[in-house]
Amino acid sequence: MFISRRAGLLAAVFSAGLAFGSPVAAESLADAIALAYQTNPTLQAQRATLRALDESTVQAKSGWRPTLSASASAGYTETRTPQQSGATLVDSNGDGIPDTAAGSGIDERNSGAATFNLSQPIWTGGRVASAVSAAQAEVLAGQENLRRIEAEVLGGVIVAYVDVRRDIEALRIRQDNVQVLRRQLEESDARFEVGEITRTDVAQSQARLAAAEAQMRSAEAQLAITRAGYAAIVGQNPGDLEPEPPLGPLLPPSVEAAFEAAEINNPQVRQAMYNAQAAEARVSAARAERMPNLGLNASLGWSGLAEPFEPSDYSRNITGRATLTVPLFTGGLTNSRVRAARERETASELGVEQARRTALQNVTQAWSQLLAARANIGSTDEQVRATRIAAEGVRQEQQVGLRTTIDVLNAEQELRSAELAQISARRDEYVAAASVLSAVGRLDAANLIPDVERYDAQANSRGLRFAGGWTPWEVPIGLADSILVPVTEELPRDAPMATAN
Repeated sequence: MFISRRAGLLAAVFSAGLAFGSPVAAESLADAIALAYQTNPTLQAQRATLRALDESTVQAKSGWRPTLSASASAGYTETRTPQQSGATLVDSNGDGIPDTAAGSGIDERNSGAATFNLSQPIWTGGRVASAVSAAQAEVLAGQENLRRIEAEVLGGVIVAYVDVRRDIEALRIRQDNVQVLRRQLEESDARFEVGEITRTDVAQSQARLAAAEAQMRSAEAQLAITRAGYAAIVGQNPGDLEPEPPLGPLLPPSVEAAFEAAEINNPQVRQAMYNAQAAEARVSAARAERMPNLGLNASLGWSGLAEPFEPSDYSRNITGRATLTVPLFTGGLTNSRVRAARERETASELGVEQARRTALQNVTQAWSQLLAARANIGSTDEQVRATRIAAEGVRQEQQVGLRTTIDVLNAEQELRSAELAQISARRDEYVAAASVLSAVGRLDAANLIPDVERYDAQANSRGLRFAGGWTPWEVPIGLADSILVPVTEELPRDAPMATAN
């Protein structure tokens, strides 16, 4: 597995030079996102972590369920009593030979026992209910953390996709530049032969061509790097990448709408809110340590000789009891735990405010970058248009002797720089739009690939509701135990937007 994966990444490097070679199957951004969504190891690991976290609810609910245990024992005892000084000898076997003294000898005994113990909690004073409520809040927080990881992975796919497309286009521009400068050098050589220009003009053309070839090699290396990054996050080498679809339909109409969406949908904010609910439940659990605890216990046991084993000779013992435990004095331990839980609750509430501020800051930054990138697109488009006209004009003016070779070379350099700035601006605009979607909580599979079957983060949790150990009477016991316990509330969230594809 490791060798094949390494071979795939190496293929991304060595196939970079084939980007303009034989045609391969077209690949869309939706295809790349779908593949990463299904196979990315970071995302898969986080899903497994969430499934493990789901078990915490089952473990907490076990406090309402009965426990049954069985035990069996067998014992052998040998007691040797030493002969006392002056004791009378005793013939224990009647053979006429005294072999023991009165008061001495060997006493052998054996015993066997088997017991079944059944325990059923009736009321825990809110201890179990608080633990269940905290576990449910932590599971919901884990689901939001999965959404955060998903946004990071899908955002990484988008960045890798547009980076590959940008670098492919950059390599094409560099290759075109080399071809143009080679023709320019050929023209310079021809004109030098007839005495129209000097050796200096030829040297300038040679220097610009050498620099252009070095830039082309750097562009090839950069493309290899971005292709390897694409393969690492998507799971396969990029093919013939189609133009990315617009993200405009998913974006909020204004920055104010983006702020509102972030407060509702941002996974970090929602995770912090669920953590605050869990902290509140932990305070309730600490307070419940002051409450009485009521439970039922029953046992069924048998005891007798282990050897010879005669079941009919075993005695049977049945015991049933109700136990009410009332904590009276704990040396200040319970009060200390309550105070500590309250402080953790305060920290969690402050964490909500911090997460909200961070989310709004991220929205502001991403929105500002989006506006700047859009403005840059307009500027670079105009720059490319103007420099293309200027380059063509300089070439024509050179033909009639109004421009020198260096003027033509400078005009070509300005045109290539403008074209590179143009593709970078378009890439930056798309990445900024994806950053806005991430900040407002919309960069997920439901919005980007609605036609692909999505992972249901709640399916495993629902399947565990009636997992092994569930009993029908835990429902009324749980209701009675939850009277004074805060209930975990699932926060509302906006429905998925229409697809941008």
